Amino acid sequence: MNQNRRTSLTALAAGTLLQGVSGLGFAQTYPARAVHIVVPYPPGGPTDIVARGIGQKLGERLRQTFVIENKPGAGGNIGAEAAAKATPDGYTLLLGTTAHAINPWLFKNLNYDFARDFVPIALLTSLPLVAVVPANSPVNSIADLIALAKAKAGGLPYGSSGNGQSTHMAAELFKSMAGVGMTHVPYKGSAPALTDLAGGQVAVMFDTMLSAMPQVRAGRLRAIGVTSLARAGSAPEIPTIAESGLPGYEVGAWNGLLAPVGTPDAVVGALNRAVNESLRDSDLRQRFATDGAEVVGGTAESFAGFIRRELDKWRRVVQTGGIKLDA
Repeated sequence: MNQNRRTSLTALAAGTLLQGVSGLGFAQTYPARAVHIVVPYPPGGPTDIVARGIGQKLGERLRQTFVIENKPGAGGNIGAEAAAKATPDGYTLLLGTTAHAINPWLFKNLNYDFARDFVPIALLTSLPLVAVVPANSPVNSIADLIALAKAKAGGLPYGSSGNGQSTHMAAELFKSMAGVGMTHVPYKGSAPALTDLAGGQVAVMFDTMLSAMPQVRAGRLRAIGVTSLARAGSAPEIPTIAESGLPGYEVGAWNGLLAPVGTPDAVVGALNRAVNESLRDSDLRQRFATDGAEVVGGTAESFAGFIRRELDKWRRVVQTGGIKLDA
């Protein structure tokens, strides 16, 4: 029996060593072909902007093409499910967002588990949202927005990038804290929602600064408040919602890179190093900072801890607030 046990342990050790050597060899040749980054939203939105920026820099550093694959729908769940079911070889990645920490508490029948089906690679950006209205709106401040919402029979229509997104939850928190009636109009991403907002189909949207501020600078939208506790360094002229009548109001959004569970550790490590090197690029940092996005980076382990905290935070927000999905 002892001899058999020694033989089994020797075989196990040899297999583990072989697996480690195989993984190392795979990492040394990775990537040998194009890598796909699944963006679960349409082109033009904040997640797409981040994906294209980091994808370009990763391609330059790893000397391979990084293809942005937009798979919008179901509040980011369609793209996430597709990435979760992909072969875990490092050639399909997910650009994850705040919504993926919210969706498990809002959607009852998800076909993937965000906590178990993905391996974190690195947190990319963190950014506040901004309340924006059409340029020709009579609303010039948060106080104006609250007054208009209170006067609007049936609720003031607001747009979002989809059910369960940070853009949805930010408005729901605002509605609750301000004690006003608002009607949710979900879209399949920020870009189409902002288009309808500029055209007056909805009255207000809480969107990331990364996608909303170019519309503000172009004169199509007006910014009336940021969702962070402190004013944004990229737009210090915009007051915070907290200082504009709702003390304590705060919402943020984030983007991070993940891989399907089972992706070799060596590949995750190689991607993490390449991401952090890319995030130190001055051009990329300036591009993100111009529109209010803070570059983060860090280890895969720190990103995993961040995701655990986000899942717990949004579980409490959804359950305490009794937030339901709109039809």
